[in-house]
Amino acid sequence: MRIAGKTVKEYYESGCSEREPYLRRARDVASLTLPALMPPDGWAAGQTLGTPFQSMGSRGVSSLASKLLLALFPPNQSFARLELDAGAEQALQGGGSSRSEVEASLAGIERSILREVEAVSLRPHLHEVMKHLIACGNVCLYIPPEDSDEGRVKVTHLDRFIVKRDPAGNILGLVIKESISAELLPESLKHIVTTKPDSAESATFDIYTAAIRDGKKFHVWQEVEGEVVPDSEGVFAPKDLPWLVLRMEPVSGQSYGYGYAASVLGDLGSLEGLWQGLVESSAVAAKTLFLVNPTSSTRIEELVNAPNGGFVTGNPDDVVTLKVEKAADMQISFQAIEHLQKSLGFAFLLNQSVQRSGERVTAEEIRFLAQELEDVLAGTYSLLSQELQLRLVHLILKRLESKGIPKLKGIARPSIITGLEALGRGHDLMKLDTFVQGAGQTLGPDGLNRHLNAGEYLRRRATAVGLNSEGLIRSDEEIQEMDQQQAQAQLTQTATPEVIRQAGKAMTG
Repeated sequence: MRIAGKTVKEYYESGCSEREPYLRRARDVASLTLPALMPPDGWAAGQTLGTPFQSMGSRGVSSLASKLLLALFPPNQSFARLELDAGAEQALQGGGSSRSEVEASLAGIERSILREVEAVSLRPHLHEVMKHLIACGNVCLYIPPEDSDEGRVKVTHLDRFIVKRDPAGNILGLVIKESISAELLPESLKHIVTTKPDSAESATFDIYTAAIRDGKKFHVWQEVEGEVVPDSEGVFAPKDLPWLVLRMEPVSGQSYGYGYAASVLGDLGSLEGLWQGLVESSAVAAKTLFLVNPTSSTRIEELVNAPNGGFVTGNPDDVVTLKVEKAADMQISFQAIEHLQKSLGFAFLLNQSVQRSGERVTAEEIRFLAQELEDVLAGTYSLLSQELQLRLVHLILKRLESKGIPKLKGIARPSIITGLEALGRGHDLMKLDTFVQGAGQTLGPDGLNRHLNAGEYLRRRATAVGLNSEGLIRSDEEIQEMDQQQAQAQLTQTATPEVIRQAGKAMTG
């Protein structure tokens, strides 16, 4: 099969030029953060990777990746909720047992989605995806459409795939390049082993997987050395395509995006240079050398061989210690390093950057600064909720449908409740707390209790923290009934002694 008159290999190679600027920037960032994410061009397994002089980049990328993973996919909590479609909502108008049964079934499917995420060991792959998005900007995640022994989740790095998008960002073509050994080739393609000068055992071949859009469908197939792999052809709807091609910070009209760390590449490069200079200067300064006057009577051999506390003949002015007078210059470098580390700490949302050092900071200020830093990721949350979370939910639901759960089309639709949604709820919580605190200071405790609807406040607070409060907060009727029971019990307790006293008088009378 050919794409615009080209083989898949030729199509892939022609698309590498568009990818090159993004790949080069990804390698620049990786060299200062986590070099293993995107090794240099021409690097082969077994070769040594460079080691940065500073660890701020690697710590920042790893920390931010963990924060993103926890924000988008919290452990033991579903990241998506199934909501009834308008038609199903109207059909169940009025509530009743049927509505409760449907909502209970949807809640069960939500738990199944969470179990499926853990069953395919998706979380470690998602952490790798987050690190690549932050450092390299682009990554491809494969979710097998069916549960099988051969299908497994795979993460493809930027240097192993090309993608073409339309101006709106929709994928038009995707080609992934992988290497396989000769023994894994299908029997019908074993004859191409003879094209390799290597022995059959050590020969490797590049296998290209193509997903090309044709109208409203994607045609998928694989090729090795220009020949189509048997049984590799398939057709997918765009929303069913098992490859998720993700971007961190897209460029309008372009097929690729840049990583978050690319925006602070200048600071990372400056910090690397300063640390390298400081480390090398410190090593020079730490080296101890003695200078002996060549015309003096002091003999170097006697100095070297003399025991500790021994005596030698000589003049103390003939021996001096070599000094590097760079302490002031190194102090300037160290001050610049501290400034850059502080700036990068804010960029990567590291906790130590939130609190000022040497001052007393209130918990409210720390909470406000943390919220302000989280706002930096609002655009990232918005994009990943569409290109990652929603797509991921749809693919997992397809896997569950193959296992027997009913199809939800026309009944319910998934909505994301983490990431950007959680960020909005966090702002609501901050506003709610600020309002109640201000009202309490103005009205006092008694006035606040008089005007504030405690039940509604608790319900809004539960919503702001993303907690289902159904059955947790008592209704007004339940509170009224409980108050009546307490009043009746108290009346009974106070009346009992009087009844006993009256009964005693009657008996003695």
